[in-house]
Amino acid sequence: MKPFNVGVVGYGWAAGAHIAAINATSLGQVVAVCSSRPLEARELSARHGRAMRTYTDYAAMLRQPDLHVVSICIYHHQHAAQAVAAAQAGKHIICEKPLALSLADVDAIAAAVRAAGVKFCVCFELRFSALFRETKRLLDTGALGQLHYGEIDYYHGIGPWYREYEWCTTHAGCGSSLLAAGCHALDALLLCLGDDVEDVFAWSARSAHPIFARYEYPSTTVTLLKFKDGRVGKCASAIDCWQPYYFHTHLLGSEGSLRDDLYHSNRTAGPEGRQEWKHLPFKPVDSGDVADHPYQTQFAAFFEAVARGEEMPLTGLEPAVRTHEVVFASEESLRRGRPVNFAEFCQRRPNTQQNTAS
Repeated sequence: MKPFNVGVVGYGWAAGAHIAAINATSLGQVVAVCSSRPLEARELSARHGRAMRTYTDYAAMLRQPDLHVVSICIYHHQHAAQAVAAAQAGKHIICEKPLALSLADVDAIAAAVRAAGVKFCVCFELRFSALFRETKRLLDTGALGQLHYGEIDYYHGIGPWYREYEWCTTHAGCGSSLLAAGCHALDALLLCLGDDVEDVFAWSARSAHPIFARYEYPSTTVTLLKFKDGRVGKCASAIDCWQPYYFHTHLLGSEGSLRDDLYHSNRTAGPEGRQEWKHLPFKPVDSGDVADHPYQTQFAAFFEAVARGEEMPLTGLEPAVRTHEVVFASEESLRRGRPVNFAEFCQRRPNTQQNTAS
């Protein structure tokens, strides 16, 4: 038997990917699913190849003493309350992005997790993709020298061909382009450039197409980050585009550059080699289908960390909170129409955001 029994909340697109990935690890197995839709335990067990209990009452699932971990794959606006409840029940937590739709709710999750002493993992799983692991290795070994600029962008049209379109277009259901999906790119930018942010400035635009006009918030945003050491970063989040999915990465350093799965380094090819890219031996992140995301690698790392009594590497609580702080600073800049000092924003913790986790 594997040591960690997992209960999944929600049974949609992301939940299916979580179940397959968790069951494929050596330490975790899904034993329960809670959904607002009644599910037949026998049919669910047959589909996923192991015995699974089903619940419509989340509190009842949390009361099960043999449940060690909860994986939250429910609607975005329900993440905060369910994460807080899981922490208070003493369960370790895997939570889909975004953590919550307000900074107040992010703070509530963080406080509950710290008070309970449970372990936490946010699904910024692209940090575990082969491409970004290799990118980070190049940065850490100095192949690109000292970075001075980076841009990581998210382009993925989310229309009625996706089930989430029905609720993701609303303020109440999703909130913003970054919270809907672009936070993956912003998180990757912080992975590459660090999180010592000084100022945040954002602009927004909207598509005129009727399909994307349903969005209650700007469906394209551009966030500029100024870091304390003078570096600059950019993150575009466009969920109203007509094109294939594209996760764009471009990093400029004192000794080289990287663009998606291509790079040049003076330290290996010399300055004269700059006219020709070298290929990284990994495919780009090129799909919005969660089935293609590296959940299994991420969840295996989480279970291993829990087994050692350690915090989750790369996508634990603290980096999750920091990425969301930058996201909400970007939202604040959009509202105010001017740059936001990041330290002042974090200290102020805007009380205009409603806490829904209590």
